[in-house]
Amino acid sequence: MNEDALDRLETHLGSLLFVGVATAASLLLIGLVLWALDATAALATWLLNAGLIVLMATPILRVVVSIVEYARARDWFFVATTLAVLTVLLVSIALALKAG
Repeated sequence: MNEDALDRLETHLGSLLFVGVATAASLLLIGLVLWALDATAALATWLLNAGLIVLMATPILRVVVSIVEYARARDWFFVATTLAVLTVLLVSIALALKAG
């Protein structure tokens, strides 16, 4: 992987992580404020759940972005490795949903 591709990957991942964490934090903060004010319990619960889902989805999206960038750079070893990581993540989620 050349330096330009690596810089692009780092830029995309940094942006993704920032947006994901900022979005999750905003949803959680608004949900927490609504819950504390006892305004609308259903909306507060929805916002808190959405914030947690966004927070948990951010690392998974990081893996997906990595796969795309490694494929663009034609670095097939890292494409395969990152696909294996994504497979483990998705299997883990599927098993957790099945158990829950």
